[in-house]
Amino acid sequence: MTFRLGDADPPDDFAPDLVYARTTIRCFGQVAGPDLEQCAAAASALAGAAPWDTVHVWQRDPRAEVAVADIRSAVLAACGADPAAGVVARPGDLVLDCVVDSALRWWVGWHRAAAPHSTWPGGFYPGRLAPHAVSRAWLKLDEALASFRPALVAGQRACELGAAPGGACQRLLEAGLEVVGVDPAEVDARVAGHERFTQWRMRARDVRLRQFTGFDWLVSDMNIDPRSTLAAIERVVTAPGVRLRGVIATLKLPDWSRASELGAWLARFRSWGYEPAARQLSTGGREVCVVALAAGGQERPRKRISGARHPARRRPGR
Repeated sequence: MTFRLGDADPPDDFAPDLVYARTTIRCFGQVAGPDLEQCAAAASALAGAAPWDTVHVWQRDPRAEVAVADIRSAVLAACGADPAAGVVARPGDLVLDCVVDSALRWWVGWHRAAAPHSTWPGGFYPGRLAPHAVSRAWLKLDEALASFRPALVAGQRACELGAAPGGACQRLLEAGLEVVGVDPAEVDARVAGHERFTQWRMRARDVRLRQFTGFDWLVSDMNIDPRSTLAAIERVVTAPGVRLRGVIATLKLPDWSRASELGAWLARFRSWGYEPAARQLSTGGREVCVVALAAGGQERPRKRISGARHPARRRPGR
């Protein structure tokens, strides 16, 4: 989407918090040419002389077959920027953007890198699904952690509602956390056999509330209506004795019309004492990731589950 700027140009660190927009740039205009070098020269002339720290090149349609790396190299050379500049920007970097319509037609603009997603070309997370990951939930949580940077610390405890097959639990384990996965379905053996993992093989609503005390983080990525997800989360966060540091939740959108309800959903988190931030992750689908941190940084006493080894056989209260 494009909008014309008014007379009052916003500051160069202008970065509106748009949930469904991966990136925001200020556009100089469009360039086209008969070959790559002439397009790059036109882009440099349109952008003008500036101390560009790096160049982001990305496609409007990721399915198009375009040599993005070649375009970036040509633009770096034409602008006199450091050819060794990293693809991922650093916070504060002045970034020249080339949005590729086709191999020889680009939109040219710029932005100042700030939030993590603004350091990635087009706001697309550069991480990849690890070969050992048991599901794509691993990658989605990886992007959520990189985007919102919740303070997960080794030794903290996390509970995931709807854990199978275990991708998100696997990523939490890699962060050094002790993890409980709640799901009646079987979790992948590579996760189930981990010494810091416990599975409660039941539905989230069947777990006794006292079992949720002592956790630092609640994670949820259930393939159900967002109202049902919120009800499951509310049951936990409002239970006596539960004082979480934060919630990482995925809210599915059965259709795009439900996006209008996001404000009300975030208000639910605030009513529970959490400050939510939301973003549609580039690794996700028709869904929104919400990371909600305890308002005022709640602290709570630690409580460990005894006998957590070989946990797939354990159930709450045993």
